[in-house]
Amino acid sequence: MLSAGLPQGAVPKLERPGPLRDRVYEALLELITTRTLQPGQHLVESELASHLGVSRQPVREALQRLNTEGWVDLRPAQGAFVHEPTEEEADQLLTVRTLLEAEAARLAAANASNAGIVALEELCEEGERAVAAEDVDAAVAFNARFHRKVMELAGNAVLAELAAQVDRRVRWYYTPVARQRGRQSWIEHRKLIAAITERDEQSATRLMREHTEHTRRSYHAREES
Repeated sequence: MLSAGLPQGAVPKLERPGPLRDRVYEALLELITTRTLQPGQHLVESELASHLGVSRQPVREALQRLNTEGWVDLRPAQGAFVHEPTEEEADQLLTVRTLLEAEAARLAAANASNAGIVALEELCEEGERAVAAEDVDAAVAFNARFHRKVMELAGNAVLAELAAQVDRRVRWYYTPVARQRGRQSWIEHRKLIAAITERDEQSATRLMREHTEHTRRSYHAREES
């Protein structure tokens, strides 16, 4: 068992052509976001390099970038560790998410095309199937895609850019409560789609605010369940 905690075969070797530094960064960030690499886990450069099929240099550069962005903690004489978010950090980010997504829901109700609403319904169906199959990783991925679609339908590029900055960290916080939220999360998505379909901006705003607040509260209550 490697100290990096990655099962054999879990991470594909990166293809050589292209900017390895950026590709290693993206690969490690995805492993952190999905919690394949757990908060607090020790990250050993040589072992990560072996898993990814690269030298240690691009791994070292990626870890430095991840440290700058708050995903990794570099500790003198100890090495690199996946950052362990505090409850305050999570609360602040999820509160900002509520503000952004509530406004996106309002704008989606005002601007969404029929094709966009159909796309939301299809994503909801996929998410419901993932929950029924108890596929947490797929449920988390479809949840993220659903929320990105609402943001897209809002039609506000600045709002979408701000939301994109917190999107991955929201996924990071959502993963440990995805099973707990389960089917209820998608019931809430269905109600939101109905409000958007009816062009009810007030209801869409309220439903999205309640939905994201449920996730925030579930995150803080996760260790009690």
